Amino acid sequence: MAGVTLGQQSGLLGSAERLATQVFVRAGVLPWFLIFSIIIFTFATETFLTGQNFMLVARQATYLVMVAMGQMVVLLTAGLDLSVGVMFAIASVVSSMVMVDVFNASGKEAVWGSIIAGCAAGMASGLLVGAINGIGVAFFRVPPFIMTLAMSTIVFGIALTITGGTPIYGMPDEFASVFGYGSAIGVPVPIWITIGFVVLVYVLLSWTRTGRYFYALGGNLKASMLSGISTRYYLFMAYVVCAAITTVAALMLTARLESGESNIGRDYPLNSIAACAIGGVSLFGGTGRLLNVVLGSIFIILVQNGMNLMRIGSYQQMIVIGILLVLAVIADNYRQKMLLTLKD
Repeated sequence: MAGVTLGQQSGLLGSAERLATQVFVRAGVLPWFLIFSIIIFTFATETFLTGQNFMLVARQATYLVMVAMGQMVVLLTAGLDLSVGVMFAIASVVSSMVMVDVFNASGKEAVWGSIIAGCAAGMASGLLVGAINGIGVAFFRVPPFIMTLAMSTIVFGIALTITGGTPIYGMPDEFASVFGYGSAIGVPVPIWITIGFVVLVYVLLSWTRTGRYFYALGGNLKASMLSGISTRYYLFMAYVVCAAITTVAALMLTARLESGESNIGRDYPLNSIAACAIGGVSLFGGTGRLLNVVLGSIFIILVQNGMNLMRIGSYQQMIVIGILLVLAVIADNYRQKMLLTLKD
């Protein structure tokens, strides 16, 4: 009986190990990160595992989810966008300046006109950054790291020059009350906007030719070129799409802050890359699932929220996020090797 019991235990352990391996190969490291973090923070704090806190996490995650989706599009093409942070800065500054000027000139009769004008100007500024990135990478063959890093410096300098480093106030109250603090059916408006963009990006990547070409470019650029794909055009479009999604997030955060800020968005380049890596997006292009990226973004905000509840300082939180990024990349490399082994 003892031998049978030991055999059964060995069989159960073997089955559990195989199941864990299958989950890791299919979903990556994210499920394990989520399980461990929830367990740790649940025992460490009393308020973590509450509905109110989870709603707060979802509310705070909207901006990172948006940026990470844009970053994913670029990563699929084997690129990288380090300028997503300064897109927040320039879009926030430009939109608030235009909104305030139009609002002061037109008065309360043109509240929504000033909001539309400000948002349009902010979108244009963000799209311009994305277009310049795309032109540099696609047509002049500047490495994405160098191109987007240079744009980060340039655009941040422009934002600081425009504002002198001081916030811009005076936007219509309706802008903040709707897009910053508004809610519908008990759910904050930014969450609804983010859900809408998740659906749009999912359709783009899964059901359109453009999405398939993004994956193809990252999988094999030379083969894509030989098959007749306009690689320059789709590389360009990847950076424009990233900029468009990121700029919408910047406008929502501007509404939340009720001011134009040139210093917002500094953490989004690292956090968006971390969210994609943890969600299983290959940093070498061609591989990634959108829903995993969304969960990866929520996971990072969940970790930050838990560390805040544990009163861990912001500097220490940066260390933790950096470590998670390194671990995610190591795990992804190991997972890719396991996939190749299983295929053989």
